[in-house]
Amino acid sequence: MSYHSWLECIRGCGHQYSIYDVVYHCEECGGLLNVEHDLEAVKCRSAWEWKRLFQQRVGATEWPYGSGVWGKKEWVCPQVENQNIVSMYEGYTHCLRAARLGEEIGIPDLWVKLCGNSHTGSFKDLGMTVLISVVRQMIADGKPIRAVACASTGDTSASLAAYAAAADIPAVILLPRGKISSEQLIQPIAHGALVLALDTDFDGCMRIVRELAADPTIYLANSMNSLRLEGQKTVGMEIVQQLDWEVPDWIVIPAGNLGNVSALGKGLIMMKEVGLIDKLPRIACAQSDRANPLYLSALSGFREHRSVKARKTLASAIQIGDPVSYERAVKVLQGLNGVVEQVSEEELANSAARADRVGLYTCPQTGVALAALSKLVRSEVIQFSDRVVVISTAHGLKFTNFKVGYHDQTLENVSVRSANPPLELPPDLQLVNRAIDRRF
Repeated sequence: MSYHSWLECIRGCGHQYSIYDVVYHCEECGGLLNVEHDLEAVKCRSAWEWKRLFQQRVGATEWPYGSGVWGKKEWVCPQVENQNIVSMYEGYTHCLRAARLGEEIGIPDLWVKLCGNSHTGSFKDLGMTVLISVVRQMIADGKPIRAVACASTGDTSASLAAYAAAADIPAVILLPRGKISSEQLIQPIAHGALVLALDTDFDGCMRIVRELAADPTIYLANSMNSLRLEGQKTVGMEIVQQLDWEVPDWIVIPAGNLGNVSALGKGLIMMKEVGLIDKLPRIACAQSDRANPLYLSALSGFREHRSVKARKTLASAIQIGDPVSYERAVKVLQGLNGVVEQVSEEELANSAARADRVGLYTCPQTGVALAALSKLVRSEVIQFSDRVVVISTAHGLKFTNFKVGYHDQTLENVSVRSANPPLELPPDLQLVNRAIDRRF
């Protein structure tokens, strides 16, 4: 069977492009683009056959199907030749039953999808493997691409730099100076990318990189590029597969530039269209109240597109005031009966700490999602009997200063509930035993 995909305007004007065209918006109406697939070809295999094939490929040694993304190649990017795929065997991250945390929040059937357990420590690897593989195919076919570039709040830069290095493709990284963690900053530096720290915020970096990408030899790697979403859409597909092909009632996801929200819905909708699932989950998008354009837009039923000047937030990876994938995300939220919630700095910090105390190690963005979940449970939007999956987007080790600041009680605007600093004692057994007795 010959599978095929192409780029198409999301506004329904009908304009289509090759996935190998250097284009990020519809050249007729300016709308964002989606990757579309020949679903009739996909449906030539039954839902049962697809499930069996996807399950057989988990952990496969045959290149490149051991990857969680490329194990679903026919649904993601069928045209790329296998020898041009650049993969770190990303995906198939754990979907963890978080029973103790769920009991505390009031959702016994709570799961956490640990997307940070990936090669560079975030879900961005899922999209970057597709984008860099397509670029490698383009270069092999003679397209003159000098470098791949992105603006980033940290995780995108790490992923782009790693995958570009593996493919021997130059990478240009634009970061807001002083606004990302040192753990995130060192990743693109270590991978040999050209790192430019600009005296602006993420939205300012995004404006510059979009101008750079007007040069067709500089290929844009931000989620405005719909190829990224094709890899990231496998998150929702993996969740359903890991839950024995049962769809959860809710998926809660941190929302920044909104590419992940768009991708999540895209994968789930495709599964339903092909018949692998018979219903869709609801989606809850979680934002910091310091970077909340989607939340403000939702208050008007999305009749008004609100952008904001994002203020400094502990959830630095979603400190974005003008998300480029807004139009896509709204379509997904409306199609999946989604909601948007915002949380404070104190709420996100204490929610992350509560998760850590039951064995997780959460990034601040996951803290936003968990805090939003708690609020939605209290308001009874999410019910006690619902099965809920929270998407943890990055590994907590990328945010050591956030963790240390919490337990040292030095975070601004945060009243700490679960500080656990080390006790400094002389080497005296009696004092050690006394400390143990006081704690237990």
